[in-house]
This record gives sequence, C-alpha cells and structure tokens, in this order.
Amino acid sequence: MPFLITHFYAGGTADQYAVVLDAVHPGGNLPAGQISSAAGPCDGGWIISAVWESRQAFETFVVDRLMSALSGLEGGFDNAPEEHLAELTIYQTA
Repeated sequence: MPFLITHFYAGGTADQYAVVLDAVHPGGNLPAGQISSAAGPCDGGWIISAVWESRQAFETFVVDRLMSALSGLEGGFDNAPEEHLAELTIYQTA
C-alpha cells in the first residue's frame, strides 16, 4: 500500500533543502522504493512530501541512508520537522 510522509520545516529555505537533497538523493535520483517527491516553500517555511511503495520501504530508507546522510550535515535545516504519515487509500497520477 502506498505510504505518504510530509515534513514541514518552520523557517526552512530552498538553500537548506538543496543541501539536504544533495545528501539524501545523490545524483538527483530517488532512492529505492520512493515513488515520488515534491517540495517547496509554504507559509512559514518549507514542505516536503514523498510517496513510498510501502511504510517498510520508507523505514528502510531512514535506517540505511537518511540518518547517516544527515549526521553532521552542515547547512541543512536547523530544526526537526513537523512530520505527518499516512497509509494511502488512493494515489493517482496523470
């Protein structure tokens, strides 16, 4: 079942996102199991959403790549995100 994650970074910027994106999506490629990714400025900060093949695929990414990529990273987001997770009942694309 597709799995959605959103992260909102209060006060986050495009420059901070670029640093994080380069660390966690090397070469601009989506990691295994990630179906789509979208991000941009919003009221009060920066929002990121990603759809994964499953919750397990997301959790594997967190353990295998995200945590090590963000460890000691300079120039990324200054605070932890507000996170929302959802098992999707529908996921459509054009």
